[in-house]
Amino acid sequence: MERKQKVLKVAEELNYKPSVLASALTGKRTSTIGFLLPDISNSVIAEMARAVEDRAVEYGFNLVICSTDFKPEKEECYVSLLRQRSVDGFILAAGFRNKAVVSELLKEAVPVVLLSEYHPHLAINTVTVDNFMGGYELATHLIALGHGRIAVIAEDNSSSQERIHGYRKALQDHNLEVHEDLIVISDSSVDHAQRLAGDLLDSLHPPTAIMACNDILAIGTLLGAREKNIKIPEDLSITGFDNTLLSKSSDPPLTTVQIPIRNMGSLAVDLLVEEIEKKMKESKQF
Repeated sequence: MERKQKVLKVAEELNYKPSVLASALTGKRTSTIGFLLPDISNSVIAEMARAVEDRAVEYGFNLVICSTDFKPEKEECYVSLLRQRSVDGFILAAGFRNKAVVSELLKEAVPVVLLSEYHPHLAINTVTVDNFMGGYELATHLIALGHGRIAVIAEDNSSSQERIHGYRKALQDHNLEVHEDLIVISDSSVDHAQRLAGDLLDSLHPPTAIMACNDILAIGTLLGAREKNIKIPEDLSITGFDNTLLSKSSDPPLTTVQIPIRNMGSLAVDLLVEEIEKKMKESKQF
């Protein structure tokens, strides 16, 4: 006891602060979470990031945020970098494409949670919404308004794919034909969605409604319709997904599906911290 007190006294005199890296090398917790997201400029992702950060701080964790731009090579690079810094675990947000990296993390028992992303073939904690049902209900809503030619503008990710599956099922349940040429894939930008919407509306048999798989794509669709002097909603119905500030500030306001963004971010941190705590208990040596 006496020796310990002397050591603490010397540490205070030298203004000693424990090294995070040294703690990592000795197998101690660094109280750091790596959060990989595709695009921080996306309003949904930004809201999720804030929710994740707020919850992490409540647990006493620091958050390192990396924007991957939907590029698998950047995902791999950031995961490698953060592992060298010995983060305690990872939250991988929507659009994470590098499944090999996820599999490797699981193989090495690194705590990891998927947020608004779904890989059904991986045994991994996941926080997401029922995208299939969301797509189904949006399409059903448009069908109830009398629309038979409903287009879809989606992104190349699991969430959009599930929403498309819901859209297909709704059309089938109402004995409507699914026109594959009305389903188009956009990147995550307003500009690309705007161009795709314009192409759909210039086609020989244009849609009377467009279901965008998120609010950013919906805003692009709205702008594309305006370029063609098409009145919304008189001549064209547009729906979004996420119920972000974008949907509320558009003119006219968008019909959209609300998702519990803050709750999802908080739950992802809860699950990850639970994994981290479990791992720390299992790694203790007596």
